[in-house]
Amino acid sequence: MGPTAAGKTATVMALAEKFAVDVVSVDSALVYRGMDIGTAKPSLDEQARVPHRLIDILEPHEVYSAGAFCRDAAEAITEICAAGRLPILAGGTMLYFQALQQGLAQLPSADPELRAEIDARAAQSGWPAVHAELAQLDPVSAERIRPNDAQRIQRAVEVCLLSGEQLSVLQEQTNPALRADYLNIGLIPSDRSALHRRIEQRFAAMLAAGFVAEVERIAALPGVSAASPALRAVGYRQVLQYLNGELTLDEAVARAVIATRQLAKRQMTWLRSWPDLHVIDGLNGDSAECVERLVGKWLSAEH
Repeated sequence: MGPTAAGKTATVMALAEKFAVDVVSVDSALVYRGMDIGTAKPSLDEQARVPHRLIDILEPHEVYSAGAFCRDAAEAITEICAAGRLPILAGGTMLYFQALQQGLAQLPSADPELRAEIDARAAQSGWPAVHAELAQLDPVSAERIRPNDAQRIQRAVEVCLLSGEQLSVLQEQTNPALRADYLNIGLIPSDRSALHRRIEQRFAAMLAAGFVAEVERIAALPGVSAASPALRAVGYRQVLQYLNGELTLDEAVARAVIATRQLAKRQMTWLRSWPDLHVIDGLNGDSAECVERLVGKWLSAEH
């Protein structure tokens, strides 16, 4: 696991040279077909060399969740182990890692009418005002959620009102989705500025590879709108604003790079408190070899 642009795919490909592995993608964007360039999805050649699960399993108008991931990942891991191979979970969606290993709260299903009411209040007073309401209902969740994070504020308020319980309390009443022996390895760059340069370079390469055309193609698909989870992904959201005439291309690029940096910062914040994490500097030239040694020692100890 690790922040965006930390070198996870390259490390996985190096591991596949040493061990019989299948990859289980832990990424909320790689599940979507057609979202290839902007997600830095493993190439067709890489997928041909190493089996990958949970990539290209949904259309961009469909919704995926941590609960669905836990179900699909547990099934994939069980199949991979039964085949005598090693499952490598690789990605940057930290909520999915947490849900699989530490558990996912049993929360009430979405209520469209209640969501519409919450949205109406936000339209009238603004999401910071709804966030203040959440602070009264569930102070712990409000502390974790930014005042303008509409999606998470809406869900937290909804859960409180539907269940009569605080979301933060329900989230503590969890069990792991899959009990297994995990070796948690974090590719965490030691130099934040170097990671930022990687992010900028990678986004420039995405543009050169046709990212704008990819977003335009996805936005034109039946059932897809600006509110679709696929087009809310970092990078896609900003390019869509450019295509809609809301931003210039330079503005969209600048905002996308900033949003990607912020995403990387959030990912590293998750990792700093991760239990039993083996930290490897993803910027070091020997990071793949370090991971290989860790995995080799772990397998020897297990068997």
